[in-house]
Amino acid sequence: MTRPVTARVPAKVNVQLAVGGLRPDGFHDLANVFLAVGLHDEVTATPADSLRLTVEGADAGQVPLDRTNLAARAASALAERHGIAPDVHLHIAKDIPVAGGMAGGSADAAGALLACDALWGTKATCAELLEICADLGSDIPFSLVGGVALGRGRGELLTPLETGGTFHWVFAVADGGLSTPAVYRECDRLREASGAGASAADVPEPEPSKALLDALRTGDATALAAAVSNDLQPAALSLRPALADTLRAGADAGALASLVSGSGPTCAFLAKDTEAAQAVAGALTASGTCRTVRITSGPVPGARLVGA
Repeated sequence: MTRPVTARVPAKVNVQLAVGGLRPDGFHDLANVFLAVGLHDEVTATPADSLRLTVEGADAGQVPLDRTNLAARAASALAERHGIAPDVHLHIAKDIPVAGGMAGGSADAAGALLACDALWGTKATCAELLEICADLGSDIPFSLVGGVALGRGRGELLTPLETGGTFHWVFAVADGGLSTPAVYRECDRLREASGAGASAADVPEPEPSKALLDALRTGDATALAAAVSNDLQPAALSLRPALADTLRAGADAGALASLVSGSGPTCAFLAKDTEAAQAVAGALTASGTCRTVRITSGPVPGARLVGA
């Protein structure tokens, strides 16, 4: 019998998320600087008579177990390309917050692709896997490659970025999730309400911050903190005003930067070093403004087979 194959995939934080105007196809052009951090999901692929999913870990009950799950869709897409049946049991051990703006679902899709490719012996090239990833979702290609990268287009067109060190992060996980499409809709609504307009014709083309790219290259956490930004943060705060208290608690505890991670509701705090991260985490826990707190660092590699 073929042995199970396990892939380990990281979470991400967006150190810059510049959002262009609403395109006619319903998407937004982005300048999205991803940084992979050391919180991981593991996806194990085992031969089975049909495609089925099981999930364990925090918030596992919030993860769909049907064909809408991105991991299931990834396995089906790979199988279809190679003319085989998607007969696999995918077991997801979750450690990345669910619906938290840290690309947990995208990570699971990338992990499923890598694990199923190894299990089935489809020998897909990296370019083929990235193409499937891009078809499935904007964040999934980065989950496959990891490290630090600039995403253009919807975020799926990746350029790896040079980094000069390790950055220390604290993540404050909120109760419940936020729908990414809902946050983008709120971003558009707020732009319309401001009178500036929300269409691609109204909003300047998003561009990466030179100061941010320089800070990543030199490994300067203080400079990075001064340059981080998230155009979706006002929308996330509009939908979940209590996140302002979480951001304030982290800032008051000495975080170099405090921002909503992606579409939220997880909040990310950049710290000077491990000791400072522990102090921020302790203050956030004591503040009662979040459900749980995680300390980690990055960048880390993308999807990898365990034991490979």
